Amino acid sequence: MTIASILGAIIIGAIIGAVGRLLLPGRQPIGWVLTIVVGIVAALIGTAIAQAMGVATTDGIDWIELVMQVVLAVVGVGIVAGLKRGSRV
Repeated sequence: MTIASILGAIIIGAIIGAVGRLLLPGRQPIGWVLTIVVGIVAALIGTAIAQAMGVATTDGIDWIELVMQVVLAVVGVGIVAGLKRGSRV
């Protein structure tokens, strides 16, 4: 694993996390670092699911994989936001 691949994962994770957070209605009480972490995890899991389903990797944008990643980010942000809300009681 190179520094470029780590930086790429952080950038992609930030984008996926931000899109997931924007698509989730309401306000989420989580910070940008946690959003990036959720995005990175969603991107990794989405890629693994796409590969397990046999979604072909192309030279361009893999739309099916991207949709999976964003949906997982929405779910992940929702779960983390719910846990953060519950811990403030």
